[in-house]
Amino acid sequence: MAKRSKSSERWLKEHVADAYVQRAHKQGARSRAFFKLEELDAAERLVRPGMVIVDLGAAPGGWSQYAAKVLNGKGFIVAIDLLPMDPIVGVEFIQGDFREPEALQSLQNILAGRPVDLVMSDMAPNMSGIDAVDQPRALYLAELSLEFSREVLKPGGVLLAKMFQGAGFDDYLEIARKEFAKVRMKKPPASRARSAEMYLLATGRRIL
Repeated sequence: MAKRSKSSERWLKEHVADAYVQRAHKQGARSRAFFKLEELDAAERLVRPGMVIVDLGAAPGGWSQYAAKVLNGKGFIVAIDLLPMDPIVGVEFIQGDFREPEALQSLQNILAGRPVDLVMSDMAPNMSGIDAVDQPRALYLAELSLEFSREVLKPGGVLLAKMFQGAGFDDYLEIARKEFAKVRMKKPPASRARSAEMYLLATGRRIL
């Protein structure tokens, strides 16, 4: 067995000791992402019974799991990810690459023309640690989520999308502010303090 590097050993120790990881084990949550959405929802009331929700980059299913709990069978959730995801009651799952037309068409087929209330994207690239590589990849995924929201969100709908500050960030915000009534950046407590991730919360979708 290959010996772990010092950095990987440090990460493993932090992960095991992490309060949110421990909560996830105790409460049966699939990931700490469950608590990120729970905290955002407590502050913003994003998820309500009767909603149609799309979860982009869903695996292992923390956000979908939380949304399904709130909807309690009253609403519709469709999730997509390149990776497999164990079934969640009340969630339709597509395993596919959101960047590819075939997966996007499958998603549109399942929605079957339903106007969407909330598009939420926790998509992120595999990080190399090189900002000049990682930032364009992350921004591209955020741009895809915004483009998708244009196609499916009902008037007044909401986009919640993971972002990282860097090249192209300000331009993205400027575009989002034209298309939504209110745009803010949020960092829930469940997001690791040392992580550069933030969440764009764009509410009040305008139909231009």
